[in-house]
Amino acid sequence: MSLTISIERLSKRYTLGEIDQHSLWRQARDFIRGRKLEDEDYFWALRDVSLEVPEGEVLGILGHNGAGKSTLLKILSQITAPTFGRVRLKGRVTSLLEVGTGFHQELTGRDNVYLNGSILGMNRKEVHAKFDEIVAFSGVEEFIDTPVKRYSSGMRVRLAFAVAAHLESEILIIDEVLAVGDAAFQQKCLGKVGSVADAGRTVLFVSHNAAAIEKLCRRGVVLDRGRLVFQGTQTEALAEYLHKLAAYTQCLRDRTDRIGNGGLRVVAIDFRNSRGAIVPAARSGMDLEIWLHFEDHARRFHPRLGVRIFISTQMGVPVFVQTNRLTQTAFGELSATGAFVCRIPRLPLPEGNYQIAFRITPEAGGAEVLDAVKSAAELQVVGGDFFGEGRVPPAKDGVALVAADWRLESGATFAEMRATVGASS
Repeated sequence: MSLTISIERLSKRYTLGEIDQHSLWRQARDFIRGRKLEDEDYFWALRDVSLEVPEGEVLGILGHNGAGKSTLLKILSQITAPTFGRVRLKGRVTSLLEVGTGFHQELTGRDNVYLNGSILGMNRKEVHAKFDEIVAFSGVEEFIDTPVKRYSSGMRVRLAFAVAAHLESEILIIDEVLAVGDAAFQQKCLGKVGSVADAGRTVLFVSHNAAAIEKLCRRGVVLDRGRLVFQGTQTEALAEYLHKLAAYTQCLRDRTDRIGNGGLRVVAIDFRNSRGAIVPAARSGMDLEIWLHFEDHARRFHPRLGVRIFISTQMGVPVFVQTNRLTQTAFGELSATGAFVCRIPRLPLPEGNYQIAFRITPEAGGAEVLDAVKSAAELQVVGGDFFGEGRVPPAKDGVALVAADWRLESGATFAEMRATVGASS
């Protein structure tokens, strides 16, 4: 079996806090003295990862946020260097780790296609032979001679994927960037990944789309806190990932930073689709259910129980709050165990990571608290099609998506329109 990628005891360490002359001197001293690697001054993004990927394999890489997926891909893409360990790559690598990876913003789409080919070691004639196919696949023909800085995020990712998939590299690395594109283009990309694999190229594929992992990949690995904890078939890897995800949320039971009298306690939070299936990540516009699993062994009657869920950005900026008081929902008598379920139709969030907090009070809006935890869970949103037209504005344009209707009023001056409104009122 010919190996395309060989990873031996790969580790990546980052220094916590500011890096100054003193800290650099301390690190050098620790290295000379053989100080233990478990030093609290360091954060290990990857730890002792060993993996072999044979030629022509499509490998799915799974793991929750912070598991080490992006760090691994950056090392394989030679964007960052490992702290320890070794990587052997057989052939050229094309990476698509974020929107417009490798693009020069001042150059046109046309120039960037040729630039990417040159970086991969292809001459102009070789790129020219693929050029029309790349542009046709991307769907940006009309803007191919426009500087990339004027492209929307969807246009950039379409062109970036088309370049990565069509230029002749032996290894193709794809992160969750396909979530930026519309649904039709995502299906087109997934089909292309399949044909790339059939042609014998090696593909590393990171996605929260379980169906895509199941369909495209033959094998999967699971990362957890920087370590490779599982490898097997794609079906086995997905099952292990969901199991790890459930265990990850269970740590809420042991949180010591909560407030409340302890009579009722939320012990886990998970996210589900409209069919009740747990989802590792949400998509803009989907019907999302947030399940707050509780234990109430006191079995008290709470006729006016209030449950609030707070959604905020990673920087702590409030996005919205939802409570059963707003929907005039009464829970009545609680069982010893159960779940408060908040259903959010057409999730109005753009792509990004969000913090979930909750607060439960015996009286809706009351001061007494039964249970409350800040940053109780993290919700990852990976794109979608909220407006039904194929794209979602990025989070930098606003932290909420708002449905609206537009119409044209014509044939009257501003004064005439105001007069009409005044007469009708």
